[in-house]
Amino acid sequence: MKIGYPCMNNSLDCTSASTFRLASYYEERLVQTVASNLACLRRILEYNVAHGLLFFRIGSDIVPFASHAVNTFPWQTHFAAEFRALGDYIKAHGMRISLHPDQFVVLNSPNPDIVQRSIAELVYQGSMLDLMGLDSTAKLQIHLGGLYGDREAAIARFIAVWHTLPPAVQIRVVVENDDRLFSLQDCLQLHAATGLPILFDNFHHECLNHGEPMAEALRLAAATWHPTRDGVMMMDYSSQARGERKGKHVSAMEEDLFQDFLQQLQGLDVDIMLEIKDKEASAHRACSILRNLALVPAAPAGYVPPIFPEAGQPVAAKSRKPRKSAAAGPAG
Repeated sequence: MKIGYPCMNNSLDCTSASTFRLASYYEERLVQTVASNLACLRRILEYNVAHGLLFFRIGSDIVPFASHAVNTFPWQTHFAAEFRALGDYIKAHGMRISLHPDQFVVLNSPNPDIVQRSIAELVYQGSMLDLMGLDSTAKLQIHLGGLYGDREAAIARFIAVWHTLPPAVQIRVVVENDDRLFSLQDCLQLHAATGLPILFDNFHHECLNHGEPMAEALRLAAATWHPTRDGVMMMDYSSQARGERKGKHVSAMEEDLFQDFLQQLQGLDVDIMLEIKDKEASAHRACSILRNLALVPAAPAGYVPPIFPEAGQPVAAKSRKPRKSAAAGPAG
């Protein structure tokens, strides 16, 4: 079992998601931005290894506009050594890596332009994992997509497009059950047609299900992962923010709910991504719980965990550069 958090680290004074506006694109700026993002990513990985947080979701903006026609710079070759070094570090420390392309990646869209831009984005993100030399247990996590008034037709379109993906992308794609449109049962239907593993989201399952108890749902999803090709099941963990609209994630992990969830695993080995706003703060708390239960290795002798605000208290946010708009991405 591994535990982790996605994309950004609030404890460090850098970001691996720097980007800029499409109108400001020029190659020198691209090179500077990618170099900065990769350097910060290395710092995040080193931080995570030092604290036993061995599951990490890399952000989508490492290479700004990588899937856009404006970007013709050969970043794959220019940064080949940096990507390889990151991959060597990841493998040397037994880390698990994923990426989660943004919501504008919609393989089942009726719009062929959106589909083609979505495929281009998956090719870009998969190529980063290839450049790192990571095997097929490093995954690209996506949703099934839109409903468009016809569930069966929407699933059929996804299947048809999936069959057109390059094999190097196909082997990395996993599909996540969502909280509004496509449940675990829909994803199981997709798995039966394609063999796609299901990345299980416990909170989404609580919001949208067909009555499957959590322990049963976990096992149904885990059975879709091939033990060597895919590795152990990746899953997302969160819980409902109290007093907020249904589906809003908590800002900080509620330890009692997390421990209750762990009981539902009933010995199942999973790698858990915490989709919680305070990022590494909750990951540290979760890791401590897992260590106490002997579900992850004990901390090394002399290890002193960082101090964070008590759960539920605000964590000072760092200023971030603006992300590129969806208009610059695959959805157009």
